[in-house]
Amino acid sequence: MRKVAITGWPVSHSRSPMIHGYWLKSLGVEGVYDRQAVAPEDADLFYRDFASSGLVGCNVTVPHKETALRACETLDDAARAIGAVNTLWLDGAGRLHGANTDAAGFLGSLDQSAPGWDEKPGAAVVLGAGGAARAIVWGLLQRGFKPVHIVNRTFEKAEKLASYFGSDSIAQKWEDLGDLLGKADILVNTTSLGMEGQPALDIDLSPLPDTAVVMDAVYVPLETGLLKQARARGNRTVDGLGMLLHQAVPGFEKWFGVRPDVTPELRALVVADLEKKS
Repeated sequence: MRKVAITGWPVSHSRSPMIHGYWLKSLGVEGVYDRQAVAPEDADLFYRDFASSGLVGCNVTVPHKETALRACETLDDAARAIGAVNTLWLDGAGRLHGANTDAAGFLGSLDQSAPGWDEKPGAAVVLGAGGAARAIVWGLLQRGFKPVHIVNRTFEKAEKLASYFGSDSIAQKWEDLGDLLGKADILVNTTSLGMEGQPALDIDLSPLPDTAVVMDAVYVPLETGLLKQARARGNRTVDGLGMLLHQAVPGFEKWFGVRPDVTPELRALVVADLEKKS
């Protein structure tokens, strides 16, 4: 029985067991996907000695994505570029390999929910400069979007992230957002603003072209204030749940040897759980 888990601190809120459990059952695959809390003081040893954990692989969530990366013998291109891993697996020789599927999840969600969004890549605006922004900026650059404007209230954080990715990403001040929106082909919110229990994301979308796609990485609530405003003015919108679902696909395939699909049934299952707990 192949055992996999979501690892991090905390992990009790994670919906990964629901997602992978659905695939295990619907595809008739033998395996277990569970939660394993790893305290910060134990993280370095846990990932360095992962072969003794009893797991064949795991997902990694905050705050361990960089710690886990340092324990890996090989990394995929995304993990190297982003500087963090969220998916680990052991090979037959017990060597630990790492990948970052957050960018793939972001791109997969847009491909499914807004087909053709990248046919004529142009300028992108990304709100926020944290870990999610790092993966999303890399994903946008991979699809040919440039420049990618990184807008953050703390300008120094935007500068740091932009310098990491080079000349095709540009740090911008929050007060310049209106001018940037006027030329944007896609707007992505990676901040926690608009999330349940957090302050609202208070921006005016009136300069945004009606052809632009608007994506919010927040998925609680499923339709944030940003997406509601964008939908009301005719922009195509993509919620954050798709990114969560699509980032899980490569890991499941690596651990269990079958590539699952993100289906309406899976989405409905997770949506029902979100509504139950809201």
